[in-house]
Amino acid sequence: MNIHEYQAKRILSQYGIKIPKGGVAYTPTEAKKVASRASSKGPWMLKAQIQSGARSTGYFLEKSAGHRGGIRLVKSRKEIVKQAEEMLGSTLVTVQTGPKGKPVSRLYVEAYTRVGQIFYAGVAVERVSAALTLLVAPIKDEEITNLAINHPEKILRVPLDLEGETTKEQVKEVMEFLKLPPRSAKSLERFINGLHRVFLDYDAQMIEINPVGVQRNGELVALDAKISFDDNALYRHGDISRLRDDYETSERELQAAKYKFNYSEFDGSIGCIVNGDGIALAAMDLLREKGVGTACFLNVKGGVDKDKIASGIKIIMTNPRVEGILINVLGGFLRCNLIADGIISAASEVGLNVPLVVRFEGTNKDEAKEILQKSKLPIIMAETMEEAVNLLVQAVEESD
Repeated sequence: MNIHEYQAKRILSQYGIKIPKGGVAYTPTEAKKVASRASSKGPWMLKAQIQSGARSTGYFLEKSAGHRGGIRLVKSRKEIVKQAEEMLGSTLVTVQTGPKGKPVSRLYVEAYTRVGQIFYAGVAVERVSAALTLLVAPIKDEEITNLAINHPEKILRVPLDLEGETTKEQVKEVMEFLKLPPRSAKSLERFINGLHRVFLDYDAQMIEINPVGVQRNGELVALDAKISFDDNALYRHGDISRLRDDYETSERELQAAKYKFNYSEFDGSIGCIVNGDGIALAAMDLLREKGVGTACFLNVKGGVDKDKIASGIKIIMTNPRVEGILINVLGGFLRCNLIADGIISAASEVGLNVPLVVRFEGTNKDEAKEILQKSKLPIIMAETMEEAVNLLVQAVEESD
C-alpha cells in the first residue's frame, strides 16, 4: 500500500526528520490559506498529490492545466490560486502512471526551502542478501533511476541492523560518501535513525526521500517523501490502513484487494497470473527479452476457493489492454486444480477472446492439466516458463 507525500512527511516528522512547513489543500482558496500559514512571504511549492514519482516532469492531459508539471514553484498568492485552479481536477501523466495518468484531487502547499546540496536516500530490503539496507546517492546531475541502471557503483548501500540503531561508523561512511560538511553529522544520524525506525515500526516495504536537502546550517530536510507498506502487515496498523486513497485506485485494483490478491498495471499488452512475486518478475523479464511488455499481473495466494480464483482471473480477462494471458503457477499450498477450475469458470462467464498459455508445476499439476484438456477451451499448455512465454508471444503475433 502506498500513501501520499504529505502523509509520508507527517509520519517522518514524528521520528525527528525535518520537513518544510506546509499543508494539504482541496480547493484553490484553501491552497492560498495554507500558503499563508506555511510562509508569510513565499515563495511556495505547489505539489500535485498523486501516488507516482517524476511528477515534476509530468504533463496534464487537459490543455487548461498548462504545460508545466505537477510540482511548481510559485512566488505570489495570486499565482497560487491560478496554478491550483489549473491542477485540481486535471489528470497528471508521468513516466510511472502510464498514458492514462492519475486525477489530481488535492495539492500539497509548502514553504520553499533553500538548500545547498541534495541527495537521494532510501531504505529497502536487499533481497539478494536478505538485509535491510540504506541507499544513498548524490543526484545533482542525474536521476536516481539512471544511476541505478547505468552507474550502480555511485549508490552507497549500508546494511542496517534489525534491532539496534545506526552506528557512528555508518554515519561517518555516509558523510564521507556524500561529502557532507561536519556540521551535518548529528542531523544525518537523526535522519538515518528516523528512516530506520519508521521502516521497522510500520512494516514498510520501501521508504524514499528524493531529494534530501542540506541547508546552510547543515540540517537535513526531507523535500519529498514516499512510503510503501506491506499489505500483509496492515492488520497491525489500523492508523495506516485508514490512509488508503481509493480515489486513485482503479476498479480492478479494488476488486483484487477484496480477495486479498495483489494486482499491478503497466504499459504493455500481456496479462500475467502468478502465485509469487519472484515468478512474476521472472516472467516479466522473459517477456521483456522478447520485446513484449506486461499490461498487468495478478498475484493470487493460497487459502482461496474456486470462485475467488475465478474472480481474480476475470480481472485480467476484462482488462482492455490485455492481448494475451500467461498463467504461471507453482502449486504448493495453492493447488493447481483450483486455478484450472477458476479458468474454466471465468472463461464461461466473460469468454476467452485472447490467447491463453498455462504452465502448471507442483501440487495437483496433472489433475489441473486434465481439467483444462477436458474443457475443450483453446488453451495452450506449456511445461516450462520459458516455453510458456515463447508460445504466448507466438500466439499473440499470429492473432494480430
